[in-house]
Amino acid sequence: MTTGPNRLQFSPVQPVRAYQRIVEQVEDALARGDLAPGQRLPSERELVAQFAVSRSTVREALRVLESNGVVRSRPGDPNGPEILPFSQSALRKQMVRLARVEELTLSELIGFRMIMDGAAIQVASRLRTPEELDELEETLVAMRAAIDVDFDAFSQADLAFHELIARISRNSLIQTCNEVVRGVVLSLISDKIAHAPNSRALMLESLHHHAEVVDAIRTGNGHAAARLARQNMYDYYGGYVPDSEQETLRALIED
Repeated sequence: MTTGPNRLQFSPVQPVRAYQRIVEQVEDALARGDLAPGQRLPSERELVAQFAVSRSTVREALRVLESNGVVRSRPGDPNGPEILPFSQSALRKQMVRLARVEELTLSELIGFRMIMDGAAIQVASRLRTPEELDELEETLVAMRAAIDVDFDAFSQADLAFHELIARISRNSLIQTCNEVVRGVVLSLISDKIAHAPNSRALMLESLHHHAEVVDAIRTGNGHAAARLARQNMYDYYGGYVPDSEQETLRALIED
C-alpha cells in the first residue's frame, strides 16, 4: 500500500545579510560585558579582515550600530569606532522601532500602557511629596484650560501629567517606555480622537478620571489610583480596539 505525498508545509526562509551578523556579534559582546562604553572596536581595516567581508559591508554594519546609538564611528579613524554609554535616547529609538515594525496590535500597545501607567501611579502614590502633589494639581489646571483650545493642547497637557507621574515614581525607564508607547498609540488614532464628534466629552471625561487619580494619590491609596488609571485609559482608547480584543483589556482593569 502506498501513501500520498507528504503534505508538510515549510515557511520561506529569510536571508540574513552579512552586515546584520556583524551587528549581532558586536551587540552580543556588549551584552556579555566583553565590550564596555569608552572602549574602541578595531579599525575599519581590521574589521574587514576579522569578519572576512568587504569594506562596504563593515561600513553598513557600523552605520546601523551608530544609528542604534551603540557606537560613534568616523570614517578613516585609526582608533576604531568608540563604544558609547547607554542613553535614554538610544533606548527610545529602539523601542519606537519595536512598536512600529514588529506588528504589535493597538490592543497590545494600549494594554502595555495600562500596565505600566498603573504601576507608575501605584509607586508614585507612596513616594510623592507635598510639592509634587501641588505639581499634579497644576497639571490638572493645564488640562482643563487645554480643553478649550484643541486636542493637541490637551494631549500635551496630558503628556505633562504622565511625565510627572513617571518622575515621581523615581524610574526613568517607566518614563521612557510610557513616552514611546503613548506616542505610537497617538500616531495611530489621534486624528480619530481629535475629529470625533464627542471629542470634547472624551477630554472632559479624561480630566475627571485624572482628578480622581490625583485624589487617590493624595490619600496614599495606590491600589485605587492604579485601578482608576487603567480604567481611564480603557475608557479613552478602548473604543478603537476590535470587539474581539476588548475582553483582554478589560481583564487588566480588575483588581
